[in-house]
Amino acid sequence: MAEEAIKLGGKKKSIFMDKVKELLPEGGNLNLCLTCGACSSGCPATGLEGMDPRKFLRMAALGMDEEILSSKWTWMCTMCQRCIYVCPMKIDIPQLIFNTRAAWPRDKRPKGILASCDMALRTETRSAMGTTPEDFEFVVNDVVEEYQEAQPEFKDMKAPIDKEGAEFFLNQNSREPVTEPDEMVPLWKILHLVGADWTYGSKGWAGENYCMFLADNDAWKTLASTMAGQADKLGCKTYLNTE
Repeated sequence: MAEEAIKLGGKKKSIFMDKVKELLPEGGNLNLCLTCGACSSGCPATGLEGMDPRKFLRMAALGMDEEILSSKWTWMCTMCQRCIYVCPMKIDIPQLIFNTRAAWPRDKRPKGILASCDMALRTETRSAMGTTPEDFEFVVNDVVEEYQEAQPEFKDMKAPIDKEGAEFFLNQNSREPVTEPDEMVPLWKILHLVGADWTYGSKGWAGENYCMFLADNDAWKTLASTMAGQADKLGCKTYLNTE
């Protein structure tokens, strides 16, 4: 006869645990921890600030919300979900992290992520570098022309923007058009050689979403909606995420 999993909980209720349980099927399995440590063994943030995923989960289970909110480790988690992958009970610790981040006052969240999110909201490219559609188009056209001339085997290579009906809508790391434009070319070459039908969008081409890592749901939705909306507008069938 199978034994029931031990359900953990302290004297205090955890607002974070309760929130995740409301959001996820089976409550994110947060009550099923076996304390095996698999999550911590594979976590790239284990040991930073004296914290790890297992300890973080235990603190939440015990209602130690104030201590969790004062821990900088909340922002060191990469949200990679490796902990879920290795967990025998599939406990969703990243969702717990996300809701903990959302409880921080917005102006107290890490300045780098905050600034990148806010910058992405200022232009419809959604670039964390603030690149405008005009600047992006100029850089892309300039770089593709350079390689067409310098490498005859790629004289027919294209890097289209806002091509209607393309199969793939390609996104792009925000930094590359600004600081490392040549880094865009290898992927163009691959797409050219395989004969892929693709396009960038003048809007929503930036691939990263700092607002998601900031745990700003409204801003996250704005960025994601722009990306998906432009792909739909162009009639692209597949969103190709390079990030």
